Amino acid sequence: MNRRLLFALLMVMPLMVTAPAADAQTTAQPELPKEPLSIRTRDGKRHEFQVEMALSPEQQRVGLMFRPSVPAAGGMLFDWGAPRDSAMWMRNTISPLDMLFINADGTIRRVAEDTVPGSLATIESRGPVRATLELAAGTAKRLDIRVGDKVEQRIFGPAP
Repeated sequence: MNRRLLFALLMVMPLMVTAPAADAQTTAQPELPKEPLSIRTRDGKRHEFQVEMALSPEQQRVGLMFRPSVPAAGGMLFDWGAPRDSAMWMRNTISPLDMLFINADGTIRRVAEDTVPGSLATIESRGPVRATLELAAGTAKRLDIRVGDKVEQRIFGPAP
């Protein structure tokens, strides 16, 4: 082996050992800061939640992976910062979820119920949304949450 190749290998090997792989996540991320969120359904009922805020790309990449359950009045809000298409998946997510895709004005654009744990299939917003809310599976059905209902949270502006 020539000296240049040996030197190159010696320089690269520490990077290979210490650089985290994108797929290296094997445990749940620590609980993120929580904020209040409510959903007002078309019949005027208001449902209150305390949701974790996934704000950074890293927090959003990990999401609810490896969490054994999601509290009935909890969940995670992925704030995209500005409207964009949202495509989620259930890789390494062991609890089934309901996903609510929310427009910039707080109206629910799409509801994906009972997503499949571990699935690599993409679950799309079907248009630009400001945020995606993940709740325990069955929440949308139990509370009769539908497209057009209103999510109230600081990122959508003041509640009406």
